[in-house]
Amino acid sequence: MPKAAVIVYPGSNCDYDTLHVLKEVVGVDAELVWHEVKDLSPYSLVVLPGGFSYGDYLRAGAIARFSPATEALAEYAEREWGLVLGICNGFQILTEAGLLPGALAKNTGRRFICRFEALRVERTDTPFTGLYEPGEVINLPIAHSEGRFYLPKDELEALEAREGVVFRYLRNPNGSLNSIAGIVNEKGNVLGMMPHPERNSEEVLGDASGKRLFLSIKREIGA
Repeated sequence: MPKAAVIVYPGSNCDYDTLHVLKEVVGVDAELVWHEVKDLSPYSLVVLPGGFSYGDYLRAGAIARFSPATEALAEYAEREWGLVLGICNGFQILTEAGLLPGALAKNTGRRFICRFEALRVERTDTPFTGLYEPGEVINLPIAHSEGRFYLPKDELEALEAREGVVFRYLRNPNGSLNSIAGIVNEKGNVLGMMPHPERNSEEVLGDASGKRLFLSIKREIGA
């Protein structure tokens, strides 16, 4: 049976939220996995949750990049069945580890931002977005001070040319280049996003816009 791992780093704080959505809201067999794990092969999905891994010392995600679980992701992501989802701090870790291009820099306003933002779904042909409509506008919370997506101009143009942008802000809250909120790797199995789908996956929290992301994943892995 397909199973999901939610990696727990020292400083993670969205691990239980993500586990709750996977297990209780969409019905995926999931468990918390301490970051010292070196073998991720038993899992069909690996989620790097939000939080402040290692206190965000140096840069957000810079230390967690060297955790055994993060280092195991490179091999894991090359396998046919491996999906990786990095949310907020998880996205930062994925860029630090080189599994996704770019960097997440300080917000242009130099302040922590915590609010709902409107996003446009740019692609629906990924394992993470199959249950959305092309161009659909959804609402998800953001909560970060280092969420400004950056890439050198030529690399940004290459990212756009290969249609690597999956989510884009309608109102750019943090100065991200091209209003980028989430991207996918070339293979299409690693998604990083700054907004928090797990924080709007039940109607009691909003309109449950994030739930279909997890349902899309569930359908993809056959859970």
